[in-house]
Amino acid sequence: MNPQIKFLLVEDNELDAERINRTLKKLALDNPVIRARDGIEALEILRGQNGKVKLTQPYIILLDLNMPRMSGIEFLRCLRNDSQLKNAYVYVLTTSDRNRDVVTASQYQAAGYIVKDLTKKKVIHTFELTLRHILTSCQKLYKQY
Repeated sequence: MNPQIKFLLVEDNELDAERINRTLKKLALDNPVIRARDGIEALEILRGQNGKVKLTQPYIILLDLNMPRMSGIEFLRCLRNDSQLKNAYVYVLTTSDRNRDVVTASQYQAAGYIVKDLTKKKVIHTFELTLRHILTSCQKLYKQY
């Protein structure tokens, strides 16, 4: 039996974090969700530093870009430069639709880039489908664990 895939949600906005959690519950996904409020806290969780319990594989990172202390792009750069973390699956969930952010996230091997507007019904449905697809795809990739 494969271990359950965990989500590391890196999101500073309380409302967006709650909407993402509700969406996961609505989809009947009982995968654990661990939340970090910025890139620094996310790295501490991934590395088991500063009193944080280390997050073990398998996991999927859902990453906001616009955060205090360490932005999502800075987090991606640190992640990809860390030999233990560089192969993590990261999906960007952000309000930024700037081409520069999309290109930069792609350069840091983001597995996907989703512009979130969790107030519109059509976007919420697309987000739900995307989350289900992410989980299904990653379950296949993580069969080795």
